Amino acid sequence: MQSSQQAIPPSVRAPMWLLVLVTLSGTMAMHIFVPALPLAGTDLHASTAGMQQTITYYVLGLAFGQLIYGPVSDTIGRRPTLLIGLALYLCASILALFATSLTWLLFARMAQALGGAAGITLGRSIVRDTAAPDRVTSELALLNLLTLVGPGLSPVVGSFLADQFGWRAIYVFLVAIAGVMVYCAWRLLPETNPERRSLQVFTIARDYGRLLRNRRYLGFMVGGSCSTTALYPYLATSPYIVHDQLGLPVWQIGWFATVTIVGASVGTMITKRLAGQLRPEVFLNAGAGLSLSMASALLLVQLGGWLTAPLLIAITFMLTVGAGLASPAALSRSISAVPGLTGAAAGLYGCGQMAIGALGTRLVGFGSTPATACAIVQIAITGAALCAYRAAARADTD
Repeated sequence: MQSSQQAIPPSVRAPMWLLVLVTLSGTMAMHIFVPALPLAGTDLHASTAGMQQTITYYVLGLAFGQLIYGPVSDTIGRRPTLLIGLALYLCASILALFATSLTWLLFARMAQALGGAAGITLGRSIVRDTAAPDRVTSELALLNLLTLVGPGLSPVVGSFLADQFGWRAIYVFLVAIAGVMVYCAWRLLPETNPERRSLQVFTIARDYGRLLRNRRYLGFMVGGSCSTTALYPYLATSPYIVHDQLGLPVWQIGWFATVTIVGASVGTMITKRLAGQLRPEVFLNAGAGLSLSMASALLLVQLGGWLTAPLLIAITFMLTVGAGLASPAALSRSISAVPGLTGAAAGLYGCGQMAIGALGTRLVGFGSTPATACAIVQIAITGAALCAYRAAARADTD
């Protein structure tokens, strides 16, 4: 069943560039700090394992935060909820900038993630509130693109800042971005959710229960989360594949990650262009099928001893094209599955993304050969996406 949502007049819509910025901020802060881990560890006298916890804490903060912001915004409105989250993001970034110990930094990173989760969740919800039904997939495609490419672009920026100015320069950059977001959201962001309810804990639990019992929502949420995060195993293993296996210099590692940007951009732009002409199931099945085929190809060339830098780039490019094709359609269908629960649906969707992404990056660490481990985990994730989409399609026909 489709929502009867009507488009909100342009005069009261949030600027798309602002929604893009707040959506990008959450994932950007997660990955921009990765290249600076050794430098920060030396400065803070922390072990490698201790510094890696700064990523784990951030992922946990993003996952938990998105569960909270969705139903809260359904209750008190998108604008105040987003402003609270962005203010927390700004304060936590300042706190991280002046960290003098690992414990201090871990606390700041968790708080930063809890704030950044607001942008990821509410950027999607606001688009869903304001777009006409036949434009939801197209307009969400742009926001989804930033969620996909953030992990690929951020390490390049972080590498430059840390190398030129030290690791704290990364947090100077994030403080500046956060300040701009808070000011612009305060001045330019209208309220887009006129249907508000009283906030009660049992209501939040009931809403999530309704979503998890809805087979359409669950299929699109799991499938979309898998499609979006299929590139995470590559991002986690590419430094070792590029440098240790292929023998390329360290400075090229960041640029190998940018191939995910190009692939995801191409896939998302195709979906955006054709969203009004083809059914969403076309994008879902074609995207997941393409990504699964490319993950299988990576395993084949790795086991055959044929993996080269051009092959790695070509396979990763096509895998992320598939992710870009499927993800916007999955996001659009999932947050429209249960009318009245757009915010909660977006929050649970984002939590699923972070959970599956964290699981994927964790699983590749158990493999002795990074490229093989990457391919196997990607096959599992993309295969799960395809199965989830087909389960959602069956639920649609029941």
